[in-house]
Amino acid sequence: MKLNKQEVVQALKTITAPGSGENLIDSKVVKNIMVFGDEIDIDVGLTNPTLQARKKLEVTILEVLHEKIHPKAKIKINTKVESQPTALPIKGKPIAGIDSIIAISSGKGGVGKSTVTTNLAVTLAQMGCKVGILDADIYGPSIPTMLDLEGKRPLSVNVDGKSKMAPVKNYGVKVLSIGFFTQPNQAVVWRGPMAAKALNQMIFDADWGNLDFLLIDLPPGTGDIHLSIVQSLPLNGAVVVSTPQNVALADAKKGIAMFTQESIDVPVLGIIENMAYFTPEELPDNKYYIFGKQGAENLAADKNVPFLGALPLVQSVREAADVGRPAALQDATPIQKSFTEVTQNLVTQLLKRNSTLPPTKAVAITNMVGCAAVK
Repeated sequence: MKLNKQEVVQALKTITAPGSGENLIDSKVVKNIMVFGDEIDIDVGLTNPTLQARKKLEVTILEVLHEKIHPKAKIKINTKVESQPTALPIKGKPIAGIDSIIAISSGKGGVGKSTVTTNLAVTLAQMGCKVGILDADIYGPSIPTMLDLEGKRPLSVNVDGKSKMAPVKNYGVKVLSIGFFTQPNQAVVWRGPMAAKALNQMIFDADWGNLDFLLIDLPPGTGDIHLSIVQSLPLNGAVVVSTPQNVALADAKKGIAMFTQESIDVPVLGIIENMAYFTPEELPDNKYYIFGKQGAENLAADKNVPFLGALPLVQSVREAADVGRPAALQDATPIQKSFTEVTQNLVTQLLKRNSTLPPTKAVAITNMVGCAAVK
């Protein structure tokens, strides 16, 4: 008697997997099939650990194979109980009303992290999302300047009998920054604990209301502020901004390593390559790779991290930041298109990440009313 493996496969396809509408083969409950003459050796993986479930499936397999293959076939079933995949944890104390919290970081300063944060936020707001920015760059806050909010002060509001700060708003984006509490020419000379305390006040003593996204503009590098954020907030993920330059990429690697180390374990949603190339206005078809070519894109591939897109080096971006009107507001321009593509890629990666969370969280993310970014 010589049995045929393909016939065994077809027979097993007639059995429905426990807890699934699929058969044993398509659901991958059957891990391996070996046929030796009149012997059939089957490896089965189950997520249901009960003895009753295991025995019931084994009896069903024996009955079907004896009926459809051969009544005297020697069948051995090796059943292994597999652990169910666990949802990716979100650490920290949640903030009521905020769906997703994303940290925007860079390994080194000067790569345009705050500019990217501002334009991502404005792009999301234009898509109909409710967006906030927490300027966590305690020692070099620049978000108020980039959003034309210099000199503004958060008001105090009463929420459930408690006094809280109301974020300042412009271009549809709510903002809190240490820059609202200091003079433009005043240096913030604080030790780590003082900076962390100020940061916690802006996070937990603020009336953020309902937000689809809270973007956190982190300071460059990896230090006290970064640790305070990952310990205090339930980050959904992090984004690393870098130029293609080798010096910047070396520091970007450290940023990725910080978020992915076991003690922190924050998913990196992707890398954004800023100042990827320069195109002169008079030569719109030319690209000059001043800082190197596709360095951040190659780093993303090397680290198995999504590449969210490349942003060109454009004079209008700098000018827009200086006057407090983000470049993403420039209608029908290449730079607006670039920011839109990067933002959509970011949201795509966020939704993929949230698909591993409990259903209530995933539903809250994917059902944002009016937020075109997630449509």
